[in-house]
Amino acid sequence: MSMSDPLADMLTRIRNAGMAKFKSVDMPSSRLKVNVAATLKKEGYIDDYQVIDDTKQGTLRVLLRYDSANQKVITNLRRVSKPGRRIYVKADGIPKVMSGLGVSIISTSKGVVADREARTLGLGGELLCEVW
Repeated sequence: MSMSDPLADMLTRIRNAGMAKFKSVDMPSSRLKVNVAATLKKEGYIDDYQVIDDTKQGTLRVLLRYDSANQKVITNLRRVSKPGRRIYVKADGIPKVMSGLGVSIISTSKGVVADREARTLGLGGELLCEVW
């Protein structure tokens, strides 16, 4: 069975693992998912990620981050642009998530970046998801 929205599956797996207080979560790897994981790490939402090579497409392991009180750092993740309805934004139209407390992840011509970086570079693109 093929999946229609692998990125939504990734976000759901991270959300569920956080609720279950797992240290890490595994999922099938893809270039887009690795780039989103890299952006989450750069923004401080996850501790780390690694791609485990196997004979097929590989496995992406995301190591979740918790604060000193063992509360998950990622409160929520929301898929914005879906396969049935793609959402594109210009650089000056990138929405602030939770008044700047959260972050939007955008797929631009220069790769997958966070909203602040996209505004700095003056790049718009597909609004993939929001994290807070």
